[in-house]
Amino acid sequence: MPGVVKAISVSVGQEVKAGEALCMVEAMKMENVLRAEKDATVAKILAKEGDSLAVDAVIMEFA
Repeated sequence: MPGVVKAISVSVGQEVKAGEALCMVEAMKMENVLRAEKDATVAKILAKEGDSLAVDAVIMEFA
C-alpha cells in the first residue's frame, strides 16, 4: 500500500540481522516497522525520510 517513509534505521554498508528494524513507513495512519527477512548487508538506500512511496516502490537494496 502507498505510504510515507517516517524513519530509516540503517545506513549503507551496515550489516543487519534477521528481524532487525530497517525503517518505519506510515500508511493509512498506521506506523509499520519493516524488518530484515534474513542476515544481509545494506547495499543502497533509495528512499529518504519524508518520501512518498508508491505501492511497488523499492526502499533499499541488499548485497
